[in-house]
Amino acid sequence: MTGTRTLIAAITLALCAALLAYTLTHRSSMAALNTQLDQTLILTARAVETEVARFGALPAIAAQDARILAALAHIDDPTTIDAANQYLATTGALSGASLLFLMDDTGTTLATSNFQTDMNLMGRNFSFRPYFQAAMQGQTGRYYAIGAITGDPGYFLSTPLTADGARGVLVVKVDLRPLQDTWTSAGLATAIIDQDGVAFLSGAPEWLYRPTKALSPGALARIHDARTYDGVDLRSPDPILTAPNRAMLGAGPMQIRTKPLTDDGWTLLAGAPNAPVTTTASLSAIGAALLAFLATGLAKIAHQRRQLVALRLRQNALLEIRVTERTHDLALEVQARRQTEADLRAATDGLIHAEKMAALGRMSAAIVHEISQPLAAMEATLAAAEIALPPGQTKTQTRIDTARGLVRRMQRTTKHLKSFSRKEQGTLTLVNLTQAIENAIDLTAPRARTAGVTPKFTPPNPPLYVRAGAIRIEQVLVNLLLNALDAVQGMHAPQITLTTTAGPDLTTLTVTDTGAGISAADLPRVTEPFFSTKISGENLGLGLSISQAIVQEFGGQIALNSTPAGTTVTITLPTPAQQKGAA
Repeated sequence: MTGTRTLIAAITLALCAALLAYTLTHRSSMAALNTQLDQTLILTARAVETEVARFGALPAIAAQDARILAALAHIDDPTTIDAANQYLATTGALSGASLLFLMDDTGTTLATSNFQTDMNLMGRNFSFRPYFQAAMQGQTGRYYAIGAITGDPGYFLSTPLTADGARGVLVVKVDLRPLQDTWTSAGLATAIIDQDGVAFLSGAPEWLYRPTKALSPGALARIHDARTYDGVDLRSPDPILTAPNRAMLGAGPMQIRTKPLTDDGWTLLAGAPNAPVTTTASLSAIGAALLAFLATGLAKIAHQRRQLVALRLRQNALLEIRVTERTHDLALEVQARRQTEADLRAATDGLIHAEKMAALGRMSAAIVHEISQPLAAMEATLAAAEIALPPGQTKTQTRIDTARGLVRRMQRTTKHLKSFSRKEQGTLTLVNLTQAIENAIDLTAPRARTAGVTPKFTPPNPPLYVRAGAIRIEQVLVNLLLNALDAVQGMHAPQITLTTTAGPDLTTLTVTDTGAGISAADLPRVTEPFFSTKISGENLGLGLSISQAIVQEFGGQIALNSTPAGTTVTITLPTPAQQKGAA
């Protein structure tokens, strides 16, 4: 009888312990799961907003280009349309945008960055797109849709523009699928939901282009008219959410968390299966029941009590180890995400600085063009004054000669700047290396005078030639000379020497300075993008990286050798057949 009461008491205690353990474990596990999902939403939202913001200003910037405005003002001029096509193609390649195109006020495409492909948009009409309609109302348009021609989904950013009374719209298409690929590879059940409740980006393939709930006839008609998801039937798939905090997937019911995203009415959704939480709670309930049975037995048997205590201690130790391991894993994940955000910010800052430098180059080219004609007029006026000067005016003659010399010097400098700022085609030609070196020395002469050094160069006889791009080889030489001038700044008796030699197969150019040199730790990294040993903050760290890419495009190599007594940069280029024949 006593044994039966003990068994009933043990069973009752076990059931109560199991129920309590299941409730508490399920509640705490679900809270932890919600916290994890909220953290995922915060990090993912920041990545999405960063990617969208990276292209936010591109439509307005590209719309101000003279070629775009000319194409809109003269839609029947093939020359202006071709120039706009070339500009859009170049801008798309440099910015990373998948597509840029210009439309008139009827929605017909005038110019496009993919004009050379079979899927080009020339002559296509997209007046049905909401981003076009918003731009025609004077607003900036933002819309995600599947391309009606290309079939590729993307985020469309539009801006209105006006040229000589003609109205038009410039559109930039951004591909957000790399974010989706990252979610998929990471196994994240994450999705972005549009304002109508349709998932257009998702790390779970089962969610893609599914509505979160049944769409109304009005929403279906609006999506169909705008061709937002061209070729996708939104009426047949089952909605993702069938009840609060549930989703239909192969993994069963899921816990769903959401977060508003951007100003477009998007919602970021993240989910995780409920099965692990239920399993953990069930296991906790079973464990609690077993512990209850053991506790009842230990009230009678002392050694069983000691065994139970030892078992619980082992279980607690194992739990602490697992908690420590998980905490360490979470810390590593947070650190990796922070590093990724820092890299994204650094890349964005680099793109902004590169765009500012490009604008400065275009402005300097315009200034050179504006002062060239006044200089020519001054030269002609001084020449006429010299001819009309009465005999015997020696002092006046000397002053006129001095003034003409200064004007010629300014003309040479502006000529070099004009050539250096001109955009060069990618084709390689036979370039006079001696002339390129002398042009680079002229361009850096003001900086050399500030540093108190005159670069030494003895032109070879006969001149050496290499197969390269004239402007790009000058760009490389200017970069190397500026680095050498920075290195010798403030040094005692500074020297910079340029030498050239030609062999049967290779032509060599060396730039040697007597600066402080580069440390052995920094030398392997000086050609990396955005790496700089200068602490002034004025240098972006791209000079040697760009120079190396240019020389490699010419079929050559750049080598650096540095000691505390100075640095030597050696450029080797293939000797052209014409040069071999001359030798």
